Amino acid sequence: MSRPVDKRPAPRSPFIAPTWIALASLVGLVSALVGDGVFDVVSWLVFSALIALFVRAWIKRDRR
Repeated sequence: MSRPVDKRPAPRSPFIAPTWIALASLVGLVSALVGDGVFDVVSWLVFSALIALFVRAWIKRDRR
């Protein structure tokens, strides 16, 4: 007899998203401090994405 297939998603760690946000912030900060030109563009893109992520979370927050 075969075993039933469990289709539930695997539990995820609550630290995954904050870790990615911290790494992106670190990349943005280091690129802003290291050089000019392309590094400035990278830092602006990273920080713009982080601000957009914050705004999206703020708009979609649960208003209980």
